[in-house]
Amino acid sequence: MPVFDHADFDQHESLQFVQDPKSGLKAIIAIHSTALGPAAGGCRHWQYATDADALTDALRLSRGMTYKNAVAGLEFGGGKAVILADDAAPKSPELFHAFGRAVEDLGGKYITAEDVGCSVEDMRQVNEVTGYVSGLPRSGGDAGGDPSPLTALGVFLGIEAAVESSLGIDSLQGIRVAVQGVGHVGLHLCRLLHEAGAILTVSDVNRDNLQLTRDELPVTEIAPADLLYADVDVLAPCALGNILTSQTIPKLKASIVAGAANNQLATEADGARLADRDILYAPDYVINAGGIINVAREYYGGSSEEQVRTEIDGIPERLKLIFDEAKTSKQPTNIIADELARRIVASAAG
Repeated sequence: MPVFDHADFDQHESLQFVQDPKSGLKAIIAIHSTALGPAAGGCRHWQYATDADALTDALRLSRGMTYKNAVAGLEFGGGKAVILADDAAPKSPELFHAFGRAVEDLGGKYITAEDVGCSVEDMRQVNEVTGYVSGLPRSGGDAGGDPSPLTALGVFLGIEAAVESSLGIDSLQGIRVAVQGVGHVGLHLCRLLHEAGAILTVSDVNRDNLQLTRDELPVTEIAPADLLYADVDVLAPCALGNILTSQTIPKLKASIVAGAANNQLATEADGARLADRDILYAPDYVINAGGIINVAREYYGGSSEEQVRTEIDGIPERLKLIFDEAKTSKQPTNIIADELARRIVASAAG
């Protein structure tokens, strides 16, 4: 299929296919929009079933970053990079140097950071060849470093807002939450939820992640295939996307879906399917914006971690406005959020 006819091609400004045989790098860098500023979005290192799956991921994630940055009020457009993981070419300084050179060649149109499969150390290696990178080790109380804890903080605050809106309860004490994926973000989220008195059910395909979580927190472990259908109040997807589909939504027992994963809805219509079942959906790119807020403030400089946390405190208010408008207009929350993001971008583009 030609790229311009791809179902997820949405007037993207540019699409880069990068290959470096020496390091084994194969990557896609998708820039969706620079209307609000340089396209910003993390770099994902993942083993895709096909190259076509990697392209779809890059296109959807970059568009999601445009919407995320717009709704969060950041001076960033939307972009994303995916590195196609290959056992024959494991992560190495050479691989990330090659990726960094590709970012540098874009001349500042794309700002990268860590995402699934990448770490602060990986971004430090990228930074050895380009300055167009964020999510680096920070000094003192400056904004920066691993954005995962701040993504988790925003999701936690968003869950509080969703519980209040849907269940009429202003506390998470005794609220049952199923967390899908207890990696960097998921574990931080579990800590916050536990401190607030929530009852946790968790799953992860990574046994080491599960062991870390079990060692630290009182959780009930459930098989990944069953986690979506757990009898809980809140489902918090914190792994990969495309999990809310015409097949899975009818079997959900949760009253709320609110988590850190990107692209949780397989299609736009799945938002309506959730609404039809009276399941409140917190649009993923609104609730999980804490990390990119941190990345933005690190990149532009002059902000402290405390200021970043104050900015993240605005996430629940944005969600409440979306929830209220969805109730009034009888439209799904994902449609309300998408329309808001598009208005912001269109206004900036003139």
